[in-house]
Parts: sequence; C-alpha cells; structure tokens
Amino acid sequence: MTQTLILGQVLDIHSDPFGSTPDAASRFDAHGGVLVEDGRILATGPADELRSRAPRATVEDHGQGLILPGFVDAHVHYPQTAIIASWGKRLIDWLNTYTFPEEMRFGDPAYADEIAERYLDLLIANGTTTACSFCTIHPASVEAFFIAAERRGMAVAAGKTCMDRNAPDGLRDDARSAYDDSAALLARWHGRGRARYVITPRFTPTSTPAQLEALGALWAENPDCLMQTHLSEQLDEIAWVKELHPEARDYLDTYEAHGLLREGALFGHAIHLEDRERDRLRDAGAALIHCPTSNAFIGSGLFGMARAKAEGQIVGLATDTGGGSSFSMLRTMAAAYEIGQLTGTPLHPAELIWLATAGSAASMRAPDRIGTLAPGSDADLVVLDLASTPAIAQRAGRAETIWDAVFPTIMMGDDRATAATYVAGRKLFSPHRG
Repeated sequence: MTQTLILGQVLDIHSDPFGSTPDAASRFDAHGGVLVEDGRILATGPADELRSRAPRATVEDHGQGLILPGFVDAHVHYPQTAIIASWGKRLIDWLNTYTFPEEMRFGDPAYADEIAERYLDLLIANGTTTACSFCTIHPASVEAFFIAAERRGMAVAAGKTCMDRNAPDGLRDDARSAYDDSAALLARWHGRGRARYVITPRFTPTSTPAQLEALGALWAENPDCLMQTHLSEQLDEIAWVKELHPEARDYLDTYEAHGLLREGALFGHAIHLEDRERDRLRDAGAALIHCPTSNAFIGSGLFGMARAKAEGQIVGLATDTGGGSSFSMLRTMAAAYEIGQLTGTPLHPAELIWLATAGSAASMRAPDRIGTLAPGSDADLVVLDLASTPAIAQRAGRAETIWDAVFPTIMMGDDRATAATYVAGRKLFSPHRG
C-alpha cells in the first residue's frame, strides 16, 4: 500500500450550500492535507493530524495552494475541441456551419485519437478530472475518448452521438445501427476501469421517434448507464420541435414518451422550460446541466439557477465545449456568477465550487466517488494557486476569509491557476511538468 500526503490549504464543501449556509456546508483548514492510499482518499483534515497518522507517507507540500476536488464537467462535446470560439452563429447555424463539418472528420480514427488526446490534456491542465462527453456517430470517436482517458486513469463518461435525420450525409445512422453500435460500445466500455457509457441521442430534431424508442429500450436494458441529450436551449429550437412533434405536450415529452426520462438523465441547457417540464424533471430525478459560457456565447438565454435549486432540481455545471468558449471550469463558474447577477441572484463562491464538483458529480450519479474529498472517494484533486497573476494576487492579498481569497481566482483565473492536478492520487499535471 502506497500512501501520499498532499498538503496545502484544504477547502472541503461537504454538503450542498444552496440548502444551508456556505460556512455550515464547508470545512476549511489553512494548514491541511489529504491522505491518499492506492488512489483513494483515506482522510482529509489538519496537516499535523495527518502527519501523525501516516508518518511514512510520501509528502507533497503545496504551501498556500488550495486543494479542492477535481472539477467535474457534466456536458461537453470533445469532438468540437478544434472549433471552440468559432464566430457568431445561433445554435442551428452553428451546428451546420462548424459542428457537423468538424464531426465528419471523426470518421478517421487517427484524427479522433489526436483530438481526444489534446482535449484530455487541456482538461487536466485546467484542473478538470472528469467529463461527460458527446462523441460523434462514429464508434471510433468513442473508442478514442475512452482509450485516452484510460491511459490517464480518468473517470469519464461518454457515448456515441446518434442522429438519423436533419443532419448531413455521413453523419446519420438509423434506429437499428444506433442501438447496435451503442450496445456494442456499452458492452466493451461501461464499467471498464473508471469508464461509464452514456446513451446519447443528440436531441429531438436529429432523432426520429423510432431512434428515440430504440435508445430508450437500450437504456431500459442497461439502467445503470447514464443518458444525455439537449433540452430547450433556444426558443427557435423549441419551435422546431413543436413543428416536428405537434402531438407532444412539450419538448420534454418527446423524450419522456420514449423512455428517456428518469434518474440518470442529463439534460443540457434546459433554459426555457414550461411548468410541466420543470415538475416532471424534478419528480423523475433527472439533472439539468447549466452551460453558462455556451448560453451566453450562442445567445441562448439565462438559466434560472435560483429557481431550479429552490424547486429541488439536480443541477450540474458544464463548459459545453465547444459551444462554450472555454475549457476552464473557473471561467465557467465566473460565467455562472455573472448570469446569476443578471437573473437577480448572485451565487456565493461556495455554491459555484459545489456546482463544479459535487453538484456535477451528483448529476452523473457518482456523488460518492468524484467531486468530493470524503474518505473512500477517488483521489481526484486540483490544487489552485490563489495568486496566479498579479491582478489576482493583489486582490486576494486583501482577503479576510477563504471566500474572499478564492473568489478572485474564480472570476479571473484560468489554467495558470492550476498548480497541480491529481487523478486517482497520481499527479498528472503541474506547471513544472509542462
């Protein structure tokens, strides 16, 4: 058994701060540590206590670095890595102009391998240790992502994106092949190491009822998988769904009618919801995934975090690469704060960090393994430099509380704030490693 003691400032947000107060939901040790054994967290607490408990542990001391759970990005499109920050389109135009042509390239396994490697390196450099990703219709794109993640020991979730209408030639499958390809990939990868399979219809406009029905059947046969898709991102998208499905009560009904609504469903965006949809999402135990940089970049609208949490919705946070404009969960937290201000409810730093860690982990039905510093959980950690730039350092220098100290990094930080990233207890990134 190998023990490592990782020292620094430790901020453990152990319960949902939306339901209590930031201080009641968290524990802060200015001289703390995380004791790791064979990839799992044994204990979190004051440094002196942990030194006494494990006198032979290898010590990695990060000084004033702030130790948090590794960030969990609950909705991404890794195949869009190379087209991030493409100019000025609404959702449907953006898909046709940028996304679909780029996704066509993933028919080449070598290209899929290249982008998967690049994407996961970018994640680790930004302190993100878990992502839930859409792939493309090509099984090779799923293989590439899981293989690259397995090489790094990362806990990831992903699935073949299924589309059988309203997509270009070369990016369409059909109901049968969507089921068969997904079932084969699921059998190969789900539960292998830290990998989890996600059944993945892109969204209702690109999946016929027959395909949604087939994927709902596959999910019923494999209920421990996740399911991810998009819901109510833009108003013109909702109008399109109503044209395609005049029989449906609302957008959500197009999924619900085919067995794609229950616990373990992750609905990206979910901005413009009707009252019935809100009630059903909460009652079903599905998750809403807030994608603030994407919602602003593509002009989708303002997600109502305060209302969602007050209703008892499960909410995760995500970059939505590459509709989102950053790979950084720090930048994503900053955008969530800004959107909270625009909707009249600014979010506290504890709430932002919780969304980017435990909240997203809960949306992925893995709250006891990722996004937490609890004993027994996987030792996925990020260490933040709270003085990573002169502007951040001068503001943090006036801090009187840990919240004052961390908030400038949330609002102005980027990959320069990542002092180290650990995956299953193994340091995969620090600035000195390049």
